[in-house]
Amino acid sequence: MAVNTGQRIAQVLQQGQVGATVQLSGWVRSKREGKTHAFLDLNDGSSLTGIQTVLARPEFDAQLPQLTVGTAVAIAGVLVASQGQEQTVEVQAQSVTVVGPAPAETYPLQKKRHSFEFLRTIAHLRARTNTFGAVLRVRNACAQAIHQFFQERGFLWVHTPIISTSDCEGAGEMFAVTTLDLGKTPDYTQDFFGKPAFLTVSGQLEAEALALALSNVYTFGPTFRAENSNTARHLAEFWMVEPEMAFCDLGGDADLAEAFLKHVFAQVLQTCPEDMAFFQNRIDPNVLRNAEQIIQEPFARITYTEAIELLTQSGRSFQYPVAWGLDLQSEHERFLAEEHFGRPVIVMDYPAQIKAFYMRLNDGCPPEQQTVRAMDVLAPGIGEIIGGSQREERLEVLTARMQACGLDPEVYWWYLDLRRFGSVPHAGFGLGFDRLVQFMTGMNNIRDVIPFPRTPLNAEF
Repeated sequence: MAVNTGQRIAQVLQQGQVGATVQLSGWVRSKREGKTHAFLDLNDGSSLTGIQTVLARPEFDAQLPQLTVGTAVAIAGVLVASQGQEQTVEVQAQSVTVVGPAPAETYPLQKKRHSFEFLRTIAHLRARTNTFGAVLRVRNACAQAIHQFFQERGFLWVHTPIISTSDCEGAGEMFAVTTLDLGKTPDYTQDFFGKPAFLTVSGQLEAEALALALSNVYTFGPTFRAENSNTARHLAEFWMVEPEMAFCDLGGDADLAEAFLKHVFAQVLQTCPEDMAFFQNRIDPNVLRNAEQIIQEPFARITYTEAIELLTQSGRSFQYPVAWGLDLQSEHERFLAEEHFGRPVIVMDYPAQIKAFYMRLNDGCPPEQQTVRAMDVLAPGIGEIIGGSQREERLEVLTARMQACGLDPEVYWWYLDLRRFGSVPHAGFGLGFDRLVQFMTGMNNIRDVIPFPRTPLNAEF
């Protein structure tokens, strides 16, 4: 069979004219048999809605037993005015070819509701359901909007390494990469890279190096955390978006983050209105309101110290304690964004003790309240959605910070070189792409917004 260059169902539903001849390929979602006609709901993944295909009886009676749910078919026919209210046209079939059968007794996706937990066990088939088809179309539109945003602003998309010998976050939760026999005491000088190597947790450090030559860059690729968390918000393999800007401070970083989110949400609403309406009606009634809030409302901006004051004065009883020096938990972030401000909020200038070594120390702070030029963007409905900072551009300060965090500056010699040769103020942020899609669609579990999730004890597909 040649590559299918025929029409997609979404195109036919939007632009098809009565009387036109069409050739469509897809999978049978449902079949209904009447006395004079049979009706197939055909879907090719291009839209939430399939197209109704009408088969005259008895002309197609011999083929009807083969046209079970899940069967792949190629159909030629003529567009006629639809008798139903869901769409304007339907296909009067002239020929139907079974491309790939799906026996009803073994095909696991019959026309009924399946739990998301069950669908995770058949992740290779779940994209054929309405929900996961919609998730993947929104995910695609979201990725396209991200590239559009940065490309229109002159950023270069750079590809940072997936295998790394340094830990950007300093947390140590990394997957090892080795060719050694792990049944023995490893001698890493004999390993492939001659030293311990890991799957990257972030492309930020390398992106900084490239920004200090190209000015504005961004990464968009997979990252990995060996974090043993079985929660609805964590994956072991996930995608990150990380812009890095030279000659930029924290204020410019926050401006870019706000403009970025507004652009991505607006583009997805424009590109996927049918899918977003589906999520609004079937998954979370706040999906469209959250999106409009991101797009329309100016983001509030406060310091971490002001955030602590608002939380302590709120009169609310939180599960986790609130005190200066402690990190904000999801319940604190959501209170600020949902209840106090009622819109997205950017919290800046966090305590140095709870942030990474590369964040720029604020000048003039007492030692017991030393803060760094860090920011988190908090959104109603999810809490933190972006984390970023102005990077420490001063060699002596950065070296001291590494040592205070227990990191060996020798390991980061090349990163320190960036502060020796033409150092400039620079800033960037990171956004978990899968968490963005989760928030955008209202899906409860992050495992349901990536095609094949990687979590503890799960790498089946």
